Amino acid sequence: MYPALWVVMSSFRPGTALHSEQLIPHSFTLEHYRTLFDKYPFAQWFANTLKVSFFTMIFSTIIVTLTGYVFSRFRFKGRKKIMLGLLVIGMFPGFMSMIAVYILLLQLKLLDTHMALIVVYSAGASMGYLYVKSFFDTIPSSLIDAAKIDGASHWTIFVKIMLPLSKPMLVFIALTSFSSGFVDFIFANMVLTDDDKLTLAVGLFKMVKIKFATEFTLFAAGCVLVAVPITLLFVFLQRFLIEGLTAGAEKG
Repeated sequence: MYPALWVVMSSFRPGTALHSEQLIPHSFTLEHYRTLFDKYPFAQWFANTLKVSFFTMIFSTIIVTLTGYVFSRFRFKGRKKIMLGLLVIGMFPGFMSMIAVYILLLQLKLLDTHMALIVVYSAGASMGYLYVKSFFDTIPSSLIDAAKIDGASHWTIFVKIMLPLSKPMLVFIALTSFSSGFVDFIFANMVLTDDDKLTLAVGLFKMVKIKFATEFTLFAAGCVLVAVPITLLFVFLQRFLIEGLTAGAEKG
């Protein structure tokens, strides 16, 4: 926790130096936070990042839960080969495909748009199907069979039985997909060029890449503001995670 606490304290420390003799500053200032919004389009970067992360979270959660349900409850030809293929592809680093993705986005005229980030982030969500499939596998088949006897379709089973019993899994998927879109730098830096469309990670990097040593406290203030939405989301969703785990224990 010490490095994180150092960054937080540095954001309130007067001056711009990276070095300090004490963790807690003698005096506190909000000047660095004001500078972020006065001299840089930080509010616009923040809104851009929230938009990309929110839609990525929605689409990724939908895609990965549907994929996990299909592999958990359906039996079809080539199922195991597709699962193995997704696992193998998921082992390769994402940057290996960046040039190909860049060319595709160029042909689709999606470069320098937030839609490009949302599409790419969400499209890769199905690679994380294994965690969802394993969770769905733990739900008793007797519940599914009883619903089928009552005439429920697969969509009804998925929405009214599987999802309500999967709160911990849904919370985990939502948190990871939101945070991954919120903090990604490499791909966002490759796609976005317009200053008004930058995300926080790219904006902060371009803001301090030349004079990091002279504006460390300003960078620290930006880092603190980046952490706020993720922390609030975790605190809010933690209640649902605990409720889902408690309900599962009581049911067991």
